[in-house]
Amino acid sequence: MSAATAPRPARRRRDRIRYRSTLTRVVTTVLLILALAWALAPIYWMVATSFKTEFEATQLNPSLWPHHFTLANYGKLVGHSLPFLSFVGNSLLTASATALVTVAFSIFSGYSLSRGAYRLRGVIGYLILIVRMLPLVVLIAPLYLLLLKASLLDSYAGLIIGYTSFALPFGAWMTKNFMDAVPSEIEGAALVDGCSRVQVLMRVVLPLVLPGILTTAAFVFIDSWNNLIYPLTFINTMSRQTLPAGLLLSFTGQFKTDWGGMMAASFVTTIPLMAAFFAVQRSIVSGLTAGALSGE
Repeated sequence: MSAATAPRPARRRRDRIRYRSTLTRVVTTVLLILALAWALAPIYWMVATSFKTEFEATQLNPSLWPHHFTLANYGKLVGHSLPFLSFVGNSLLTASATALVTVAFSIFSGYSLSRGAYRLRGVIGYLILIVRMLPLVVLIAPLYLLLLKASLLDSYAGLIIGYTSFALPFGAWMTKNFMDAVPSEIEGAALVDGCSRVQVLMRVVLPLVLPGILTTAAFVFIDSWNNLIYPLTFINTMSRQTLPAGLLLSFTGQFKTDWGGMMAASFVTTIPLMAAFFAVQRSIVSGLTAGALSGE
């Protein structure tokens, strides 16, 4: 009798452990589902509103899904009254150019901050980080005066300079962290073989930190694509506006806002960002991991 009842406490402990493990998984799954629903709710609302009629989209008691399904909001995007494709082209041009210019300068500045032997290297690095923490509005007035003096207002070049001025500190700091993760012994071996510093950077260090470079370029591109303040300030011609500013000026009036058209345009413009993100997702993950493992 005692032999039959001896295993019961151990069995009960196993049952309690199994119950707690199952309960933990259920609670974790429910919390993840709620967090995912909370994160995807704005995207669903954007898509649902884009298929609603103008009357239904502006009701005081909005519906969760379109009762009168329509594609008229998407038809407005290809109409002659709205230069939507021009907005897309302007955003692609300015964001891509900003990413390229920022990465080009960040490679050299990040390498200098990572491998430089000068005394103020640490101070300069933290000053760059402090500049990155400044809000966008702080730089608007001096940038506006600078572009005005250089006759670059209402031009793509002026807008790219504005984007780069804010993205370059971020790019330099990110690139510096990625290069910190590269062992200095590899560079020492290349220097012994007769390579110059520039050759070491281009042939040895740069291929090793390529995922980090792609990560930096992706973040700069997304940040420039979504920028609203600079295009509204530096661009006056409607045909040269980027997507955020162009859509705001096109669908927002003094007495009425076309929510259906704005949501349709927002959904269409979100697709390239999602495609670009998933295209470089592995590089972003590996690049961020390499930056997190930097030794300094």
